[in-house]
Amino acid sequence: MSVPTPVTSPTILVVEDDTIVRMLIVDVLEELEYTVLEADGCGQALEFLRNDKLPIALMMTDVGLPIMDGRELAKQARIERPQLPVLFASGYAESIDVPEGMSVIGKPFSIDQLRDKVKKILS
Repeated sequence: MSVPTPVTSPTILVVEDDTIVRMLIVDVLEELEYTVLEADGCGQALEFLRNDKLPIALMMTDVGLPIMDGRELAKQARIERPQLPVLFASGYAESIDVPEGMSVIGKPFSIDQLRDKVKKILS
């Protein structure tokens, strides 16, 4: 009798400096059965990205981060992982210039909007 290989869910790196917002996003993504890594800023996010043992399928980042904004973080992330999809979250989604291969979701967003956006990116 063969043992089935465990199916691992995609890992999403969530970068958000607001603790409450980050916890809500993480809770929603975990409810949707994703594996989630949490970073409260760019330094922590880059540590995760530089660890090549972590299979990160998507980075979701706030645009308005202190020290280094989300767009700069995305540039750094793409140096570490050139094919990494990036989802920006912003209260000013309509005014953000998003580089090719990256997406944006407007804050506030519903659970359904987040689910649909993440599924679309990862499919």
